[in-house]
Amino acid sequence: MFASRTDWNLASNRLAEALAAARRQGREVLDLTESNPTRCGFHYDQAAILAALAEPGSLDYRPEPLGLTSARQAIAGYYNDRGENVSPDSILLTTSTSEAYSFLFRLLCDPGDEVLVPRPSYPLFEFLAGIQDVRLSPYPLFYDHGWHIDRHALDSAVSTRTRALVVVHPNNPTGNFLKLEEAESLAHMCASRGLGLIADEVFLDFTLSAAARRSFATETAALTFTLSGLSKLAGLPQMKIAWMAVTGPPELTRSAMDRLEVIADTYLSMNTPVQLAVPRLLRTRQDFLAQARDRLAENLATLDRLLAAPSSCQRLEVEGGWYAVLRVPATQPDEDLALALLDRHGVLLHPGHFYDFPSEGHLVLSLLTPPAIFSEGLSRTLACLQGLT
Repeated sequence: MFASRTDWNLASNRLAEALAAARRQGREVLDLTESNPTRCGFHYDQAAILAALAEPGSLDYRPEPLGLTSARQAIAGYYNDRGENVSPDSILLTTSTSEAYSFLFRLLCDPGDEVLVPRPSYPLFEFLAGIQDVRLSPYPLFYDHGWHIDRHALDSAVSTRTRALVVVHPNNPTGNFLKLEEAESLAHMCASRGLGLIADEVFLDFTLSAAARRSFATETAALTFTLSGLSKLAGLPQMKIAWMAVTGPPELTRSAMDRLEVIADTYLSMNTPVQLAVPRLLRTRQDFLAQARDRLAENLATLDRLLAAPSSCQRLEVEGGWYAVLRVPATQPDEDLALALLDRHGVLLHPGHFYDFPSEGHLVLSLLTPPAIFSEGLSRTLACLQGLT
């Protein structure tokens, strides 16, 4: 009765079942995976945010498939503030980056076509591709004093069915930005092979150094789709607004925008109140970014301080984003270790295999976690790991 594309394994994994049981029993759980900014103790300008949603124009329905001009102009202004010239006419609004991916997979791929995605990375790609009848072809990142793209493996992964390359800048959860030479090389590869370049930049402004990172939104060599949104940038996932900037060779970008406009017009998923609120909501980002960057730096310093003592684990290099990766003794499967930490010590971390790490011995934790919880949970984790050696 149901389409084969929805034939998922819907059973909960062991860690999810153990977490649900712990919470039913009222046991303390120090959640070191928390990434919902609205639950992390940040201050929001409630008056400004709520006022932004009370525009009188919200009562007037004016469907614009690409999104309201005022919202697209405000997003172009965000890039201009970064020193990057992006035209409002190259921007398309979506309710989420997930919706943007679905539009792009429909735009670029026929059923059975392939999209290249990094590994390790965020596990949502598998579902986004599957429901669009698209196959994923992973290309590996490798770690050597920092994360790098395995170019030989990437080139080998390209087939006659490949239609697009996804880069995550910075990657989730490894936290590595693409180096300038990597970005230029990938753009030229996509241009020469007729591939779309999809750049996921939702964490772009969350750098752990003073240096700003270049956006793909000014790329001109390849047909490029740069994704971002208010969920991360302003810490407002509940507002459900994201966008893509379409750049590249003029003829290709015009054709892509024309086709995307039809796709967007078919759904008209954007609601008017949040579109009208975009200019004011974007202005709140600076306060959130300052708080979030302070939190990331504080928790990273705590992590490094606790790891300074003799330890069996190591923090892998991270340049941006909300996550850190611990390399731990591979004495058991990562999921078994995460279960032990939860059951015996009341600490929740994610095992590396959730993100397709190629080997055991990795745990992922959120640097957005409130500092007191982060410090106590990490202390318990390192004490447990020390006992494994």
